Amino acid sequence: MAPGKKKKTPLPTILPAAATTSYSINNGALEGVHHNGGHQNNNGTGNVNGKKKGGSKKSSTKKLHQNQKTRDSDCCSINFVKYVLHIFNIIFFMSGLVIIGVTLWTVLWKHQYISLLSTTNYAIGTYSLLAAGLLALLGGVLGCCGVWRENRALLLGYTFILLFVFLLEATVGSLAYLYETQIELELQHSLNSTFMEQYGVSERQTDAIDRMQQEFGCCGAVRFEDWRYSVWLRSRRKDLIRPTEGRRVPDSCCISMAPKCGLSDGPSNIPYTGCIYRMADDLRHHLILLGAIGLGICVIQIFGMILSCCLYVKLRNVLD
Repeated sequence: MAPGKKKKTPLPTILPAAATTSYSINNGALEGVHHNGGHQNNNGTGNVNGKKKGGSKKSSTKKLHQNQKTRDSDCCSINFVKYVLHIFNIIFFMSGLVIIGVTLWTVLWKHQYISLLSTTNYAIGTYSLLAAGLLALLGGVLGCCGVWRENRALLLGYTFILLFVFLLEATVGSLAYLYETQIELELQHSLNSTFMEQYGVSERQTDAIDRMQQEFGCCGAVRFEDWRYSVWLRSRRKDLIRPTEGRRVPDSCCISMAPKCGLSDGPSNIPYTGCIYRMADDLRHHLILLGAIGLGICVIQIFGMILSCCLYVKLRNVLD
């Protein structure tokens, strides 16, 4: 070293503090502390927790939307099912009116002959079909209210009414066809005894026999000679509803009915055909009509039950 020169002392080099990051777990949450030059940044905890909470909310909302359906989801929308069900309710209501009309006609015009039958099948079938018609009217109104208000409770009650009406109509229709094959055999066993034993004794059955002979143009159960063996003609009772007074047949047998026209039983005065054949044909045709109405209309209820169940399920899953 040369004399007179001072030795230079090198300055110490100050290095920046190394950036370190420490992690700690606090109450199950991941916390990150960043050390940079003596300064700390504690933002790690909020970011991690925020990401986790936000992600869980989004996933749960997505799953909820996937489980629920909209009004126009699936192949048929709710509005379409409601429209078809309204059309069905109109048809269902009109079918109830048809059933009530036919059964009331049966009760008013044909029910007078029921007292001459030995069983009550005809009466039970008629009144059961009348009940089905009344329930059809009630079900039509209930169905319209349920569809219009989108009320699932009303739709459920409407479905049960459809099921009950279906069972009634199917049962009556089947019994009518079965009874139609037996009506003539029943009349052969019961009608003749009713003519022979009840005419002039029972007022209800006497009136029914008189109306039958006039309406059908017949005389006696099987033939006009049946009257010769009847209680009315042979008993000579004084308390008879229709006094004999020398008559050979009731006045209702006469072609042209007049007082005491039954004194003569000639072919020009009375018909020789018995009433059993005309009555059997009339009841058979009427039973076929009741059976066709019962079995034919009950098929309509199947479509109604399917539509109402479909709307019920859709309303349960739809988004409000």
